[in-house]
Amino acid sequence: MDIKHYMYVPFTGLGLYGGFRGERWFKNRLKIFKQFVVPSLQAQTNQNFTVWISFTQAQRNHPLVIDLADYLTEAGLRYIFTFSGICFYDDKYPLEEAKSRLVGNLHNTIGELLDDIGDVDYVYMTIQPSDDCYYAGAVDEIQRELENYEAVGYKHGYICNYFNLDVSEYNPKTNPPFYTIKFPKEIFIEPLDHANYTATKVAIPGYPVGTPLPSHEWVKDCLNYKQIDKRGFLVGTHSENISTYYEHPFKGERVDRGFIRTFGLENVDILKLKKSLRKILLRKLPFKVQKKLRYYSQLYNWLRR
Repeated sequence: MDIKHYMYVPFTGLGLYGGFRGERWFKNRLKIFKQFVVPSLQAQTNQNFTVWISFTQAQRNHPLVIDLADYLTEAGLRYIFTFSGICFYDDKYPLEEAKSRLVGNLHNTIGELLDDIGDVDYVYMTIQPSDDCYYAGAVDEIQRELENYEAVGYKHGYICNYFNLDVSEYNPKTNPPFYTIKFPKEIFIEPLDHANYTATKVAIPGYPVGTPLPSHEWVKDCLNYKQIDKRGFLVGTHSENISTYYEHPFKGERVDRGFIRTFGLENVDILKLKKSLRKILLRKLPFKVQKKLRYYSQLYNWLRR
């Protein structure tokens, strides 16, 4: 069975503000990606994958994107950039608009991927956030498990404060966003078939049957899914996070800092970023207050559209 395995990084185009929160945000996120995610990808025991990073058209000729290409080449990683937005359902938009955006993005993106996909039987699409990591054996394990399932993902992981490298267990109460979908190639390359392949098979709160996978929580309701009962991912926290920070309610017991070597991060230094006063003050508030402020901010910006 011939496969093409993408570690898919949805870098810009996700959510509000056009999926781009300013030049400082972009520069900081690229720094985090290079400092933490790239070493974890280099550490994978199975290197049969390509890093697929999606941007929007606005970043096509951005100097930092050109620099990133050179950086990944020097790092010895296979990669491809696309510039047609994110390729999964974005729940920050109303249902019909989100579905339309997904199909449109897929239509434009597949043309950018076709030559790279090549003559294979299946395309594996692993969600690889731009600031989180998988343990070094993840790619190998994912490819073995997908022989018998349409999708697999990890149940638990770790959470790391990139500013001091403290690490704790991370125990989500819902299915976390660290999953891989196995697409037959002929379905992956057809936008409508691609979206329908991931559609919900049962009604879930707020989404009718047939909605393309609306969020990572619902993978098991859309595909023949196996949740791997292992701590396979590392959530990175920093001032540029939208919804997660180190003292998150899902954080469990502290673990030895040296554990990050299993993610290829034994040589990384603490993260140093320029932080805005607004974010510094926001991080001092209780998590529930932060969550409410983000919700009302997102609602306000959506109503302005």
